[in-house]
Amino acid sequence: MSMIEAITGDNKAGINTEKIQLVTGGRGYFNLLVDLINSATSCIHLQTYIFTEDETGKTVANALMAAAKRNVAVYLLVDGYASQHLSTSFVKALELSGVHFRFFEPLFSTSNFYFGRRLHHKLFVADAKHALVGGINIANRYNDVDGIAAWLDFAVCAQGVVAQDLCELCWKIWHGFSAKAVINCAENLSLAAVSKNIDASQVHVKRNDWVSHKNEISSSYIAMFRHARFEITIMCSYFLPGKIIRRLLRKASQRGVHIKVVIAGPSDIWIAKQAERWLYDWLLRNNIELYEYQPSVLHAKIAVADNEWMTIGSYNINDISTYASIELNLEITDADFTGGVRGQLDAIIKNDCKQISRNKSRYSENIFIQFVRWICYQSIRIIFHLFTFYFKQKRKSEPTELVS
Repeated sequence: MSMIEAITGDNKAGINTEKIQLVTGGRGYFNLLVDLINSATSCIHLQTYIFTEDETGKTVANALMAAAKRNVAVYLLVDGYASQHLSTSFVKALELSGVHFRFFEPLFSTSNFYFGRRLHHKLFVADAKHALVGGINIANRYNDVDGIAAWLDFAVCAQGVVAQDLCELCWKIWHGFSAKAVINCAENLSLAAVSKNIDASQVHVKRNDWVSHKNEISSSYIAMFRHARFEITIMCSYFLPGKIIRRLLRKASQRGVHIKVVIAGPSDIWIAKQAERWLYDWLLRNNIELYEYQPSVLHAKIAVADNEWMTIGSYNINDISTYASIELNLEITDADFTGGVRGQLDAIIKNDCKQISRNKSRYSENIFIQFVRWICYQSIRIIFHLFTFYFKQKRKSEPTELVS
């Protein structure tokens, strides 16, 4: 498990601190997740886009069921579309053990119809003290199983006030963002144990949820592009920036900001990869360095600017993350921590990536390949428009329904 650790705030007296760690996905991440589940004493929240019944999913589920049997309050919320293949017997076993289980808005099953609005974030909180935020789903492909390397991804493990804030967020989402939602008794005990003197000014929870008028992650990216002084490094799994982001990228490059973009080489979605490659020439014409990650599928969503600022979580730079899905990132402004993260990204670029040049991008001006990419790009645009369509039958003030 690769880890960069920093303590933010004033640590002279051992108080006012926020502990944060960058954790690389794979077996180390899941070992940490299971350890945190096993050590929880009061309450656990796990909210994720994909939860599968494979080896990894069963390992996590067994840990959650064991926690519930020792009287830990366990709440598991999974996306109703991406996790729809969970079997009835699997869900029943969770519930019989005492795990509180729900699907988030199964398609066509709620009184509020959100076509494309998905629970995309990946969030774990134990006892309101320990939290994991990143892009790592619960499935074998994010783990190191049977000698197959995990997809490249990252998470931040946080302890301190931010874990308390994330616990409160979990409870609000569990109750469909209802104004009447309150933290239960078990969580109140955990919250009381967290020092109120912790300085969380360098770690911020950012959300995107267009339906709930949350556009914080998108706004953070826009601010980064506008204010970065000398360097930006972006690692993104499905990089399809819209017009606003492309314009900001161009302006940042024109004022001398060195921009590096790392995207997937091997990809799990062929049409999205070809659509990305349609944008390669535009990126390269604007002096943006472009790299494809080679060892496995790249699934990370992370950006660092000027060794001072970074964001990490579930948010991809595309219209689905901006306008449809519920996304969650942590924004960190600790210079030592972000500098260490930037160094790790540089090492990945050097050791595991292939730089794309203008010639490689155009495949020697092969018109047929470029036409196929253009078709894929236009198709993706149409898909984005369909999946960001929003129609709500009830008024905004009414809570979103969650179906068990």
